[in-house]
Amino acid sequence: MTLAFSRPLALSQGDPAGIGPDVTLMAWLRRRELGLPPFIFIGDPDVLATRARMLDLTVAIRETDCAGAIDVFADALPVLPIPAGVEVTAGEAHVATARGTIAAIEQAVSLTIGGEALGVVTNPIAKSVLYESGFRFPGHTEFLAELAKRATGTPVTPVMMLAGPKLRAIPVTIHIPIKDVPQALTAELIVETCRTAHADLVERFGIANPRLAVAGLNPHAGEDGAIGKEDANVIHPAIQFLRAEGIDAIGPLPADTMFHDEARARYDVAICMYHDQALIPAKALGFDDAVNVTLGLPFIRTSPDHGTAFGIAGKGLARESSLVAALKLAGHLGRVSKSNS
Repeated sequence: MTLAFSRPLALSQGDPAGIGPDVTLMAWLRRRELGLPPFIFIGDPDVLATRARMLDLTVAIRETDCAGAIDVFADALPVLPIPAGVEVTAGEAHVATARGTIAAIEQAVSLTIGGEALGVVTNPIAKSVLYESGFRFPGHTEFLAELAKRATGTPVTPVMMLAGPKLRAIPVTIHIPIKDVPQALTAELIVETCRTAHADLVERFGIANPRLAVAGLNPHAGEDGAIGKEDANVIHPAIQFLRAEGIDAIGPLPADTMFHDEARARYDVAICMYHDQALIPAKALGFDDAVNVTLGLPFIRTSPDHGTAFGIAGKGLARESSLVAALKLAGHLGRVSKSNS
């Protein structure tokens, strides 16, 4: 299956002290069994080699570039080297690694925008470590949007989607306190989020007429105003506007009845009003194989739906299933996007 790809995916190392190296090694070892698309690891090869010894894994590691990664992938894990910046101990985060972590993300994006890589897959980062180094972005998503703007000159509005085998879910507001959600939630933000979701589901997921199910904010979607006015005054007008544009959006729907089997069969993506409204059902329905996908970027980006897990790094307890799903989805999106171009 790997021979069908002419370009590799660019896999950034994430925090080298976390489980990124662990799951990368384990995913590569299962490349033939799972039919994984070829990828090149962007990070420190010494970290990979050390972690392989800790985990008692036999993995050939070979430094190369994107052009050579396709040929290398069958027999060795291709690595584009970026030094970690300090000797890395599994499970022990160090601020000195922040520069290498950031550089790996930048390189992955540059290679993808430049056409050398098919898409970006990011291993988990430790935001606190990056913040300590002066990193000014809330997380991966916002940094990727900035890199896209630098490369193209065009601002983008990234949209976070959790995609699993049973559910795709998008939170309109993300990492803000619950108390701030009603004020942050505007019709304009809902419309922009849904437009981006619609466009990417068509262009990258190959869904000709995406069906968007829009959740209400309040219990029972406001119960005709008895349990809050936002559903009628903000969400409903946004949906009407979207429908006038030809986007198949329905709602606002009571969130407590949106996620059972019969309900999910009626839509292609759930548009949720806040972080946990989207991520709780997404993770409950596919904890090990849900993938974080960033929509709205001029390149493909996926990521495992888990963190650095410092507590189990190097102990043989990490599971590679989410990274495998992220690699497979990025490869699939790359092929669908090419066929639609």
